[in-house]
Amino acid sequence: MSKKPKFAKSKDGLFKGMSSVACPANAQNEDDDFLLSFKYLDRNQGQTLCDWEAERILAAGLDTLRNYCCSSLTSQLDGKKFTTYDGFPPDSGFDYPLHVPEDVIWGRIHVNGKQVIAGFVNKNIFNVVFLDKDHEFWPTEKKHT
Repeated sequence: MSKKPKFAKSKDGLFKGMSSVACPANAQNEDDDFLLSFKYLDRNQGQTLCDWEAERILAAGLDTLRNYCCSSLTSQLDGKKFTTYDGFPPDSGFDYPLHVPEDVIWGRIHVNGKQVIAGFVNKNIFNVVFLDKDHEFWPTEKKHT
């Protein structure tokens, strides 16, 4: 008796909701690539990967991060979807994690709606620290309400 795959693939061979856009193989110098690290992921604040999977937002978050990996980190900083900050947010819904070095360059990447992935930048590496489905890392006032 054969087992059914846990996740169904779409016609293009990707999992539902994933982008099929490929990164150019020779688009830039490999040393400048936008790299990711989950080494500093805080499992005590925000949500876990399992939480995002249960909420059906994990694939969108990983796809967003994957798309950033197609060019250099500095070229991705647009001040809108990907922003860095001078320090840890003063009114954050999170506490500064003890396992994160002091004086890092904090930033966040918007996924969809309120969902953000927060972390810090070190050279060309974005270190994921918080999965924040409710935009509590750096709360902002609602616009146009």
